[in-house]
Amino acid sequence: MSWKRIKAIMIHEFFITKRSLEVINDIILYPLLSIIIFGFLTIYLSGATGLIIGKQVLIGMILWQVISMTQYSIAVGCLWDVWARNLTNIFISPISNLEFLLAYTITGSLKSLMVIILGGIISFYFFGTNLLDLGLINLMIYFINLAIFGFGFAIMVLGLIFRFGTRVQALSWGLIAVLQPLMAVIYPVSILPKFLQSIAYLLPPTYIFEAARANTTDLGIQWLNIGIAFLLNIIFIFLAVRFFNFMFNQSKKTGQFARLEG
Repeated sequence: MSWKRIKAIMIHEFFITKRSLEVINDIILYPLLSIIIFGFLTIYLSGATGLIIGKQVLIGMILWQVISMTQYSIAVGCLWDVWARNLTNIFISPISNLEFLLAYTITGSLKSLMVIILGGIISFYFFGTNLLDLGLINLMIYFINLAIFGFGFAIMVLGLIFRFGTRVQALSWGLIAVLQPLMAVIYPVSILPKFLQSIAYLLPPTYIFEAARANTTDLGIQWLNIGIAFLLNIIFIFLAVRFFNFMFNQSKKTGQFARLEG
């Protein structure tokens, strides 16, 4: 593994982000607008149902941005190279799949961290909700877990794009939203129908959002939820990487990889 090759992809991604209003809108403006909207919803819920529920809704929405931004940055970052007919130029170099994915993972995590910080500032000064009330260690653990899941989800989407081409590119920004209701982002798993609860508990982020809600009343580390989330994330990442490598190789065998440049 070469840090120079990883750094080159990161610089490449930086300039794409810097010069694209679409990306700036998707990774900064839209997430912050979502946080603001849910902030006002928090004020309403705090008056109608109590302060704790309002805080839980806003905190869940802020933490959701970690998954959303990480998977978006990785999947759509790669798509920019597809749209620019630049993918072959990258993979004709000595860069490995791992280096390529790791570079986008780092940049995606940095973008997610930036959104979390800005969202935390907005939630504190405008809506009276302090993310640090969850505990700094808890926040770090939650961020890592959610970013890992976002990475795994993104490379699965990339595998589909490499294999089936740009006709499935909408999955890069739309598929994750399908899973959001099952992850209990802004409400407890217990309100879901029983058959959906079974699915929800197969998803690592579900345990993180449940732990974050518990921290609004108890600052202790939710070891059980966190442990299960880590274990499921390890399994998920292993399967996601295997899936990506399989789809990537199939793309080369079928000629789809070459057609991405066409």
